[in-house]
Amino acid sequence: MNMAAGKIGYIAGIILLSTSLMLVGWGSDAKIDNSKTTKKLQSLPRVAKGDRKVVTIYEFRSSVSEVSGAAATDMFTTALIKSGSFAVAERQRLNQGVAFEKQLNAQGQTTGSAAYSQLRGAEFIFEGTVSEANAQASKTGIGGVFRGLGLETSGDTATIGVDVRVVSSATGEVLDSVNVRKPIKAGGFSVSGIGSLAQSYTKKNLQGADVGVAHEGRDGVDEALRACIEEAVYELVKRYGKE
Repeated sequence: MNMAAGKIGYIAGIILLSTSLMLVGWGSDAKIDNSKTTKKLQSLPRVAKGDRKVVTIYEFRSSVSEVSGAAATDMFTTALIKSGSFAVAERQRLNQGVAFEKQLNAQGQTTGSAAYSQLRGAEFIFEGTVSEANAQASKTGIGGVFRGLGLETSGDTATIGVDVRVVSSATGEVLDSVNVRKPIKAGGFSVSGIGSLAQSYTKKNLQGADVGVAHEGRDGVDEALRACIEEAVYELVKRYGKE
């Protein structure tokens, strides 16, 4: 009797462990991005604000369905600012922000002289593209059955990429380019026939009762995209961040 109870407890433990793996990360608090690529950008020497080259980005193009060009543009702008090496000129939302504020000032509705100040010209224009280099670079899986207990795992790897061109605002010449690729891993597992296994150990008729557990997970596309963008900006800083 005690042995049977112990075996049932062992099986219950399998169920609890499998369920716990699915629940990992649920309810986590928000936190500041502290990824490896973010740390690389933050480790760069800070350039004095008056000495920073003025750059801008209009908008990324994206061929990946999960990624919008506007989101990639925002990430790229954030990465440029994080680097502490460039002065970033707003161009993407100029009409909704700076230009509108200048208009209000010209009409005498705000204080100061913003309407009469020139916008800073950008020395370099960055043009970016987000691409999915390989939708499914590789796929793996394993499965088996032991006393009615079915176990199966699966995994596949896709690749996301970022291409950035450096354009001279003075001549329109494409001066340079940077491309970064990063794998996006996905995988999962499933356990079935837990009732059958319990019945084989306890020798009791469970009247067809059964339990199955399944979990699928995938690296965040946004996380992979941000890593690609930050790596690209790190390389741009090394090439163009200093005189």
